[in-house]
Amino acid sequence: MAKNKKPKNRRFFKPHSKKKKLVDKLPLVITELLDQRPDKAYTARKLCKELQLHDRKTKRKVIDMLKIMAKQGMIGEAGPSLYTTKKPLKSMEGVVDFVNPKFAYVIVEGLDRDIWVRKDDLGNALDGDTVKIALHSGRRKGRRPEGYVTEIVKRGRTEFVGRIELSPRYAFVVTDNRKMYNDVFVPLDKISGADHLDKVIVRITDWPARDKNPKGEISRVLGKSGLNETEIHAIMAEFDLPFEFDESVEAEAKKIPQTIPAAEIARRRDMRDVPTFTIDPHDAKDFDDAISFRKLNNGNFEIGVHIADVTHYVRPGSKLEDEAYSRGTSVYLVDRTIPMLPERLSNGLCSLRPNEDKLTFSAVFELNGNGKIEREWFGRTVTHSDRRFTYEEAQERIETQQGDYAHEICTLNDMALKLRVKRFAQGSINFETTEVKFRLDENGKPLEVIPKVRKDAHKLVEDFMLLANKRVAEFVYGLRKGKRKDTFVYRIHGYPDPDRLADFSKFAQRFGHRIDPDEENVSQSFNQLLNDIEGKPEQNVLETLAIRSMAKARYSTEPEIHFGLAFKHYSHFTSPIRRYPDMMVHRLLQHYLDGGPSVDADEFESFCKHCSEREKIAADADRASTKYKQVEYMESLESRDWEGIVSGVTEWGIFVEITETHCEGMVRLANMTDDFYEFDEENYRVIGNHSKRIIALGDNVTVRVVHTDINKRTIDLEFI
Repeated sequence: MAKNKKPKNRRFFKPHSKKKKLVDKLPLVITELLDQRPDKAYTARKLCKELQLHDRKTKRKVIDMLKIMAKQGMIGEAGPSLYTTKKPLKSMEGVVDFVNPKFAYVIVEGLDRDIWVRKDDLGNALDGDTVKIALHSGRRKGRRPEGYVTEIVKRGRTEFVGRIELSPRYAFVVTDNRKMYNDVFVPLDKISGADHLDKVIVRITDWPARDKNPKGEISRVLGKSGLNETEIHAIMAEFDLPFEFDESVEAEAKKIPQTIPAAEIARRRDMRDVPTFTIDPHDAKDFDDAISFRKLNNGNFEIGVHIADVTHYVRPGSKLEDEAYSRGTSVYLVDRTIPMLPERLSNGLCSLRPNEDKLTFSAVFELNGNGKIEREWFGRTVTHSDRRFTYEEAQERIETQQGDYAHEICTLNDMALKLRVKRFAQGSINFETTEVKFRLDENGKPLEVIPKVRKDAHKLVEDFMLLANKRVAEFVYGLRKGKRKDTFVYRIHGYPDPDRLADFSKFAQRFGHRIDPDEENVSQSFNQLLNDIEGKPEQNVLETLAIRSMAKARYSTEPEIHFGLAFKHYSHFTSPIRRYPDMMVHRLLQHYLDGGPSVDADEFESFCKHCSEREKIAADADRASTKYKQVEYMESLESRDWEGIVSGVTEWGIFVEITETHCEGMVRLANMTDDFYEFDEENYRVIGNHSKRIIALGDNVTVRVVHTDINKRTIDLEFI
């Protein structure tokens, strides 16, 4: 052998020459090996192989020695029969995203790629848990870095919703959570009176390292599966939404005086003599915005956007404040609202009900006939709503130009249209996704799925709310001259991710549409697409996928753009009854109007992050409740054939959105018996091995419902 040639099969750990000596020093040798490989965990078999110990008797000694050393704390355990060093590791901290029963990703802030972790290397971590993770020495070929969990820092949640299954000696809870892949074992003395197949909330109390299933106890019995109240409560529990307000919060709300002191009115701009009205859905109970209108002597129009002055009643340090911050937002489910504030405030003191004086925070604009702002004013006011309009009533006045306040509403509509045209010309994207609502019977069972229709009355209100939000943000941003800017709460929305945009562009080409990825042209390109697809079968799918290609809007103290609206600066000022960020905006705006110094940016950035997280939870809960009703509705229509469009293609199945009801279900590839289909990820399609049949994203198809699962909120379809 050449002197400079390394021997083949060189091992990381050089074995001792004398096996007898090595066996005598097993604890030292094992510790030395594990300490030299802090990024690796060993089974007894792998450790013996590394040490070149092959006889059965020695292997048995190693197994026994590992158990003793682990029990005495000399070495660590990374999982069942999996041993590692006790030396401190240079580990990273991240959050578990449990993809399927076989593996998970750990998302580490600052890393370009998520870390791939086998289920056996998770150390009983669950989806959403914060963990410490170490990397294995190598990377998986062509894939992400691979690691293993060394410590569970914080459980993302300890309570889960599911159905309890009772047997004579024990019980299990089969959870509804799609990313919880282990049933929870519950002793019979911990079931809290639950009956077989009841929907329950189970709290995990223990998970011994060597046990397959966690142990738990029933913390709340929700009721019989399938009942509306049970399933809605299950969704609330799944997303950790509150069922009620604490008594101390309600008590604090009740102590607030109903009357407005004269001294408080004197401190404000009095606008009670200006014609003012609200426009809201017919079933709305909280009215947090109103619009005032009057023509000025110079021919211009004064238009006021008046917002409930929630922060006058909800003070820092109060229980109401803490509760509002904790909830972050009101949550709207299919059959109820989970409010951010108690009813006394949301539907009473702060609600701009007709024929009542109310404390408000206002943005008042003087606009000329072309919709250009000549003057603007921001501050606290007292207002009086003269009329409560539903959207339908306001729309009737726009269409007929008849009825009380018809002139005011029609003029406002004309001004709103001019603002809208200008906004679109500047690059605002005209997203009009189809939302659905349900007509329910007295038991909450869906009788009809009804697409929501947005008319001019809806857009009128939206345009003036957008104007107020935009101008408030621009006002605060421009207050200080020079480089330093006051800390403020902005609503930001970045440019689309280039990869997602490229994927969407490929899909749009299937329908003959083109998206220009250039930053200067992408907005106009999106608007052209949205105009072209209006009224076509693919409209809802393309609009949904277009939104998915976008970055997520969030709250931040960074004064960045809002791409979707084409605003350099944007905030949320107009809904403090239902959004905590709007309360922050009101406080900061008044603070700066009073000449106060800039506030701590880091503190408010943490507030913004919390509010963004609460907003996402609220949106997910809303979607879950809608999906539940869609599944329940389709359950009774399994015998019908439905026209649909392929809305998604995965390695497991083909998603189809039913055109008439906008309900989405899946045709599972495993259930397609006419051929074996392979997933072509790059082209969003599956291809039959023998028939070469292609089913691709955007295809028009006919399907039938074959199975619905209320607990998982899924609809299984088959092609006709």
